[in-house]
Amino acid sequence: MRSVEPMQGYRASSSGRRRGRVIRRKEMPLWQELPLLLVVAFCLAVLIRTFLVQAFYIPSGSMQTTLEIKDRVLVNKVVYDMRDPVRGEIVVFRGTDNWAPEQPAEPLSNDFGAKLGRTIGDLVGVSRPGERDFIKRVIGLPGDKVACCDDQGRITVNGESIDEGYIFEDSAIEAPPNPRQCTSRRFAEVTVPAGEMFVMGDHRLVSQDARCQGPVPIDNIIGRAFVIVWPTKHFTSLSVPDNWKAYGEAHPVAAATVGGQPQREPDPATAAVMLPFLLSVGVSARSGQWLWPRRRRLRS
Repeated sequence: MRSVEPMQGYRASSSGRRRGRVIRRKEMPLWQELPLLLVVAFCLAVLIRTFLVQAFYIPSGSMQTTLEIKDRVLVNKVVYDMRDPVRGEIVVFRGTDNWAPEQPAEPLSNDFGAKLGRTIGDLVGVSRPGERDFIKRVIGLPGDKVACCDDQGRITVNGESIDEGYIFEDSAIEAPPNPRQCTSRRFAEVTVPAGEMFVMGDHRLVSQDARCQGPVPIDNIIGRAFVIVWPTKHFTSLSVPDNWKAYGEAHPVAAATVGGQPQREPDPATAAVMLPFLLSVGVSARSGQWLWPRRRRLRS
């Protein structure tokens, strides 16, 4: 009778050699991988734009010289899910029906290609802005009494004068108030309603804001502008001015109430955390190129 032991040994030896060998998976050709990378990049851009950070284009001069025309800013879209706005912050929001666009609307093409392009652009944040998207500085919060002017022509919040060193050109103090145009620096005292905010542009001479168009619901906020990313020579963070920080410490935001409920304490570190996160998720595994969220224009 023939023995089968040698064959079994052979199998074991062969199996051992196979186990010891490094099996290399064949790499996907670039022509197949590139569409996959584009799909992944598109999905990341949509997720980032929808939930985290969005880029906006500044089309007008109502926030000069803090924001210049054609600047691009990044807007943190989640910070106000964790806290309430703070006086002195720059926010992007949707205006109410009382707010008139500061830039004339451009004609839109209605052919299929243009509509498809606008749809895709809106998903990734490269579309033209809505007519009621604005960017301004928060001046008053629910319950605040905002007025102008004191004997030096400054605004007052709850009777305290505010030095606004960031103002580029102020409106004329001698001009009579106009209910639909902010041509005058002076306006009667406004008590900010619950759930709303009083916002103004830094270039008061041209800005159409809450002075003549009324407060805006806090729920209309899209996010906080926290950094200028383009052009590179304008790169800077958009922090709360020191005078507003001091005012906030003396008059805590949490002291105001909305619907009888205290507001949440501010978390200044949130915006600083978002930028590194954006950079980390925006790197392509193959090319190493930055996948910045696309920009969107807005009415400033």
